[in-house]
Amino acid sequence: MRSCPVMPVIVIDDLETAVPLARALVAGGIKVLEVTLRTPVALAAVKAIAESVPEAIVGVGTVVRPEQFAEAKAAGAVFAVTPGLTPKLAAAAREAGIPLLPGVMTPSEVIAALEEGFDALKLFPAEQAGSYGMLKALGGPLPQALFCPTGGVTVESAPKLLALPNVGCVGGSWLCPKDLVAAGDWAGITAIAREAAALGK
Repeated sequence: MRSCPVMPVIVIDDLETAVPLARALVAGGIKVLEVTLRTPVALAAVKAIAESVPEAIVGVGTVVRPEQFAEAKAAGAVFAVTPGLTPKLAAAAREAGIPLLPGVMTPSEVIAALEEGFDALKLFPAEQAGSYGMLKALGGPLPQALFCPTGGVTVESAPKLLALPNVGCVGGSWLCPKDLVAAGDWAGITAIAREAAALGK
């Protein structure tokens, strides 16, 4: 979470775009990549990136079933992200031996995640959960929790969030605009990534 100020939330529809997209993001200084398991080619995309872009720290997102942790690790993912947390998901992540960034939205969910041994958490959906205000409020009673707010975060709102002491990075889908990916405009993606990488400075 401290490696990059922004972790792109990536949806791969066309497997052929996975490696050039990853290379474009890494070239712009964004090395931590969350490939969401929202499409049929997602795991294949993770495998391709892990094999072809060794500089990337590639993980999977939108993990909602216990068996997906082992599948992701086998594909080469080095971390996983969930939109929420259940005891079964927590147990499966431990069994697979893959670091997990679990999603939380309320103080009770934060406490439950801490009880499961997770102190790095994803506030999701951040905008609906209160984003900056919620994170600032959580920092008082729960200073041991470090967050990656995701969902509705923009290049404009990211700097304010990153300035909070309990925010390690933010998740953002704006780094991979569908039109640029479809057009193969990798230079355009690199420029966006470079701007995002500079947010943490």
